[in-house]
Amino acid sequence: MSSVAARRVLVYAGVAVVAAYCLAPFYWMVVSAFRRPQDQFDNSILPRHWSVENFTAVFGGSNGFDRALLNSLVVAGTTTLLTLLIGTATAYALARLSFRGKNMFLGLIIATTMFPGISQLIPLLKLFTDLKWINTYQAMVVPSLGFALPLCIWLLTTFFRQLPFELEQAAMVDGCTRGQAFRRIIVPLAAPGVFTTAIITFMAAWNEFIIALSMTTDKEMQTATVAISKFTGVSGQDQPFGTQMAAGVIVTVPLILLVLVFQRRIVAGLTAGGVK
Repeated sequence: MSSVAARRVLVYAGVAVVAAYCLAPFYWMVVSAFRRPQDQFDNSILPRHWSVENFTAVFGGSNGFDRALLNSLVVAGTTTLLTLLIGTATAYALARLSFRGKNMFLGLIIATTMFPGISQLIPLLKLFTDLKWINTYQAMVVPSLGFALPLCIWLLTTFFRQLPFELEQAAMVDGCTRGQAFRRIIVPLAAPGVFTTAIITFMAAWNEFIIALSMTTDKEMQTATVAISKFTGVSGQDQPFGTQMAAGVIVTVPLILLVLVFQRRIVAGLTAGGVK
């Protein structure tokens, strides 16, 4: 075997090992979801008896998982929309406008990501209690927005800087205002970066747990991640591993499909500007 072929085999083997390591937890979650409740501690590679009882139990009884899924969709969708609206405008201003302290302002935005989210939980809880925001969507959207905006601004600022300023100048020569040039020329060209930011923000907000757990006491306002942590099992006395695995599959599969369908756009957005 030549050195080139051996190197290629090693690369493929390394990729296979990494893929197996990353996919093993998801595989075990899927397999466990299809086990019968009485077989949930069986360690066989495949279920001895396939069953959808766990999936039925997820939406049955008093779990309220359908409402929790709706809450997660509202919170994640609202967070993503607001992040894009605010972050796109801010990133464009930082990329195109010249003003004193611009780099310091961008540095401060990035510095906010250095603080652990858990350290902000108690102040936010106190603030939202005073505002009577507990058990409301805004109590979950606002903190998620604060965590998502720095990443959005950083990614899009870098992306906008790669676009030539002559595009806007040509549009304004043709009669567009700066705002019209931004909406009609720059935003469509920046679609890969905007789309990538939207996917990352949605996934982060969809998977968020600690904020949703702390800001909600009403079962009707709990998100899917919080609802999963409070499952009681199929019979109300069993360990809830089976239903939690089934709910995990239900929550995870849409994200996987989203990434698989739009993987080219995501890669294009992450690598934009890397090669001129």
